[in-house]
Amino acid sequence: MNLEQLGLFGVFLFGAIPWFEAIAVVPGAILLGSPPVLTVVFAVAGNTTTIFLFAYGTSQIRAWLIKRRELRGKTGESERFKKAQRSFDKWGIYGLAAIGPLVIGTQFAALAAVAAGVKPLKTSIVISVATLFWATLLAIVFVVAGLDGVPGFDSEA
Repeated sequence: MNLEQLGLFGVFLFGAIPWFEAIAVVPGAILLGSPPVLTVVFAVAGNTTTIFLFAYGTSQIRAWLIKRRELRGKTGESERFKKAQRSFDKWGIYGLAAIGPLVIGTQFAALAAVAAGVKPLKTSIVISVATLFWATLLAIVFVVAGLDGVPGFDSEA
């Protein structure tokens, strides 16, 4: 495994970590000389992996929590959840996907969307597409600004 492959593997792993996110990893990797297109692909792939895991995991947890509340004689949703649901209804999955990568992180945006009742597959796809958009936009900005490879750190030096 050469240094570039190892770097892209690191981009994949860091893209999968909540709050590192693809949109945080892409600028750093590009600054260090990683190829912009491959950086976006690997960062988004890592991030998307955990988005799907969070979405489907949350779906199972939500069903378990509702069932548990109902067994205790309570309604399916808590007051706190209903308040969060009203906020989600105001912005929707698309608003959450647009700002999620920037504000709360993609994995937690997926968690919030599924908890609000959006299907895990739709949640995963919409948030992954938004992540791809933001990561690509950042890569373009860094390349256009000439920030693709700090001297002494890129693989061609």
